[in-house]
Amino acid sequence: MKKFNTTAVCIPSKHYMVDLTERVKEIKKLVDDGRYFTINRARQYGKTTTLTELNKQLQNQYIVLSLDFQSIDNDVFKNGATFSQAIARLILDLKEFKNVPIPDETLTNFDKINNSEVDRIKMDDLFRTFKRWIVKSEKPVVLIIDEIDSATNNQVFLDFLAGLRDGYIARDRDGIPALQSVILSGVTDIKHIKSKIRPDDQHKLNSPWNIAADFDVDMSLSETGIKGMLDEYEADHHTGMDTASIAKSIREYTNGYPYLVSRICELIDIKLVPGKFKTLSEAWSLYGVDEAVKKILSEESSLFESLSGKLENYPELKGQLRRILLRGETIAHLPDDEEQKQLRMYGFIVNNHNTVAIANRIFEMRLYNYFIGESNKNEDLKQLAAANKSIFVDEDGWLNIRKIMEHFIKEHNIIHEGDSEKFLEQEGRERFLTYLAPIINGTGTYSIEEQTRDHKRMDVVVHYLGRRYIIELKIWRGERYNAEGEKQISEYLDRFGLDTGYMLSFNFNKKKEPGVHLVHVGDKLLYEGTV
Repeated sequence: MKKFNTTAVCIPSKHYMVDLTERVKEIKKLVDDGRYFTINRARQYGKTTTLTELNKQLQNQYIVLSLDFQSIDNDVFKNGATFSQAIARLILDLKEFKNVPIPDETLTNFDKINNSEVDRIKMDDLFRTFKRWIVKSEKPVVLIIDEIDSATNNQVFLDFLAGLRDGYIARDRDGIPALQSVILSGVTDIKHIKSKIRPDDQHKLNSPWNIAADFDVDMSLSETGIKGMLDEYEADHHTGMDTASIAKSIREYTNGYPYLVSRICELIDIKLVPGKFKTLSEAWSLYGVDEAVKKILSEESSLFESLSGKLENYPELKGQLRRILLRGETIAHLPDDEEQKQLRMYGFIVNNHNTVAIANRIFEMRLYNYFIGESNKNEDLKQLAAANKSIFVDEDGWLNIRKIMEHFIKEHNIIHEGDSEKFLEQEGRERFLTYLAPIINGTGTYSIEEQTRDHKRMDVVVHYLGRRYIIELKIWRGERYNAEGEKQISEYLDRFGLDTGYMLSFNFNKKKEPGVHLVHVGDKLLYEGTV
């Protein structure tokens, strides 16, 4: 029986996975066109799995040399000779262990490179061996190198790239035999790496990979693709799940980040039964998706460690992301900013209409927890909420949002009575989230609807034991604006199929009446709180 997989390469015969046929076809077009390019995507973004499927599709038409730099030691980058010998060994292994059709004469040449004295080998010997092979080969030769990140800081590797580039140029300009296509895969975008400048080698001023074609293939998993994977699972397990709605929910949480998609499915399949649900039929539900996300938010992983590590390395950008999430500020997307480039390369932020946005909702939720957890500014509110946690859950186990708002308003106004209007406008929503977090932690989670996160309004969606609660946090702008807000949240409740919502306003009017009251908006009930 197949399983969901979140480690190493996914294999269609062993694992449930999204159909990559169309993606592979797009990449194959680049190979057919003789392009050299880089697949640079974040960690655990399906690069190796995609290359494995691509390799299969290329077999009939090309000789494919698929190498993995994860299998070579750092000391091979000492000089061009040791690097050339390492490449020769990898190619010899392809023939011995994977039956790649390499002619005997070519194998002999690679064997000579591998076994010669180091001081008698130059990188040019490697390229000459490739040329002699390519000119006689009945099939074009394609080179794929996976996991190139460990090599990108080495001058020897940059020299190798420069040699590939020179071969590409000579092929198109002079008709000299060269590789049909070269594909480099890793997190690092080596297209923009500059060679170290040597006074005696001025051509190194150029990037060694400036001939690379743009790689615009969407590597995220679509809602349709996720549904197809779930349909296959359902055909095996007969849970009765609504694959369309579950695929939509998973996509909304992950934005198609492959590891997160697979991890949600994996947790539902093997971790939630019998602990949280009695059967798989119960687990494969929107509630089950919420529970899997809750587990992801609390578990340790190299992915989230990388995210927090990057933020610590870039404190200015960390502050910007904090203001985006908690204050609704807009930060311009700057393509040449080094800090933004790093976070984009690692898949943590994206360009959203020329502004910076967090790549997916799970990253956002993790960051909210991270920012609130590290802040000491509202420790008093946090402690009060944690101490009174039990009173905010009714006898049926559901959250009492009205009571949460009432206690927050009362305790906030006692502690922060003297705060200025500007300070409250900037910090008020963060204070409520700080108060909410310890109440729902361990049982529920919350997310913020991106389209409502601005200076005026923020819609918080609380996910708690399979139920959703919508709380609009906003700055009081007068009765007219409040009426518009009531209409907006009413429409928003329709989207979630809810009839009760909550609105918390930070009001700077001295004549305000703090507290919570109930209003009717059409067929909806709204509990409106005023701070």
